[in-house]
Amino acid sequence: MTNPLPSPCSASAPELSPPRRASTWWEHRSYPSELASAGEVRAHLRTDLQGFACDLVDSVVLCAAELVANAVKYAPGGDSVLRALALVNERTLWLAIVDGGGGASVPRIPTGRSDAEWDWAEGQRGLMLVDALAERWGHYRVGPGRQSMGLSVWASFLVASEQVPLGLPRFRLAD
Repeated sequence: MTNPLPSPCSASAPELSPPRRASTWWEHRSYPSELASAGEVRAHLRTDLQGFACDLVDSVVLCAAELVANAVKYAPGGDSVLRALALVNERTLWLAIVDGGGGASVPRIPTGRSDAEWDWAEGQRGLMLVDALAERWGHYRVGPGRQSMGLSVWASFLVASEQVPLGLPRFRLAD
């Protein structure tokens, strides 16, 4: 019997891949394309997300570390990875990790493993964590037309509107 796994979310929501508008954009940050950068990404996220609920911050930080590890592993030859972060609306926090290109595959959760194979597997569990912690996730190619300058993998997270820290722009309800 094979292990029942959730199917990966699609990147079909244009407002999340990438958002066309957001109330808050944090500074995009670039890091060397190496596994050690995951620690710096985690630290910057903890600073940038001060005031948000601890559980939300922990989920975003864990997902970001997994996405950085995937970007480094599956996009060899890239010089850097980019972190983008936005509060899209009063209930949605959006995170993206963009690799430097070079990878030919797209992110997916492996589905053809037996329970025994999953017990022995040491890798390919990161997207399962992202799928479990994020409200949605997906990916899109970066670059004009068919030219690929990298791959962005994004995840969105639900935010309780009353937990948006003071000092960030608030949203008005449309009439």
